[in-house]
Amino acid sequence: MTGQNVVEEEQAPSPFGMSRAAIDKHLKQILIDVLGLDADDVAGFDGDTGLFGHLPELDSMAVAGLLTEMEDRLDIIIEDDDVDGEMLETYGGLLGFAEAKIIEG
Repeated sequence: MTGQNVVEEEQAPSPFGMSRAAIDKHLKQILIDVLGLDADDVAGFDGDTGLFGHLPELDSMAVAGLLTEMEDRLDIIIEDDDVDGEMLETYGGLLGFAEAKIIEG
């Protein structure tokens, strides 16, 4: 079911923006759209799911597209200095990074 939309109704936003559940849904949809991953596979991602170095679709060239889509869809700005291997190592790292950037505003 590649490309299936997993972003549904969002929970009420926190004072800092989107709820964690909403960020999770948006981020999973970005991974589906940018990397062409199967929606059912991505739905099973948890904090320990490996990303960079674990998903062949997420190579160094795909990272730029992923970050650009995150900026556009989550309305955040990602500076070059923000990007490191740790944030891309696991889904939990990427989700935590996205949450922090949304809170940072």
